[in-house]
Amino acid sequence: MGTSSTGMVPQGQLAAGLLAAMAYGELSAFGRLSSDSRLAPTLRERAMLAKIAVGAFGNYATISTRLTEMGFDPEDAMLPFQSAFDHFHERTVSRDWFEAVMKAYVIDTVSSDFYRAVAGFLDAGTQHFVTQVASADHATEALRILLARALRDDPRLASRLALWGRRLVAEALTQAQRVGQEHPELGSVLQSAEARTATGAITAELAERHARRMSGLGLRA
Repeated sequence: MGTSSTGMVPQGQLAAGLLAAMAYGELSAFGRLSSDSRLAPTLRERAMLAKIAVGAFGNYATISTRLTEMGFDPEDAMLPFQSAFDHFHERTVSRDWFEAVMKAYVIDTVSSDFYRAVAGFLDAGTQHFVTQVASADHATEALRILLARALRDDPRLASRLALWGRRLVAEALTQAQRVGQEHPELGSVLQSAEARTATGAITAELAERHARRMSGLGLRA
């Protein structure tokens, strides 16, 4: 295996850390979305969220296969990240259907942006794989449509969902920092001189992209 720019941690281990975080995130999303689908006001919307949950499990399976091919046990690789992800979800429990859909949309988009940004400091193969798995797809658009429809039907939701979205982004960025602090082998991806210079820009870009998405829904980020 090659080494990272820090000269301390093998690139394969760095890539496995990122993929393990992604895998547990997808597994968590599957459980959360499956549960939240029961809050849906109609069977059609319940089915939509359930379908997105199935997609999250598919991503988890794809990433797990990749980890196995790299010589890592998926469960062992994911376990160190379980506490941080579970803590985040415990702090951001949705109170109703609308908050559940907003949470799914924000976490889906912000985490995808983050994973692609971090993968940019790794090998080309990992970059390509992460881009394929984390790119926006029909699930992201389906969540956006659900939110847009809810806001159109009840404009009074705007202020509450805008506030909820801001809290989710703040918590998500805090979680990303926590993961880096608790797992130096992954945090070291961002410890090169180039990466340290880019870290602030990455955070700013994540916030900016979120703001644009919220603006597209008529919400203030």
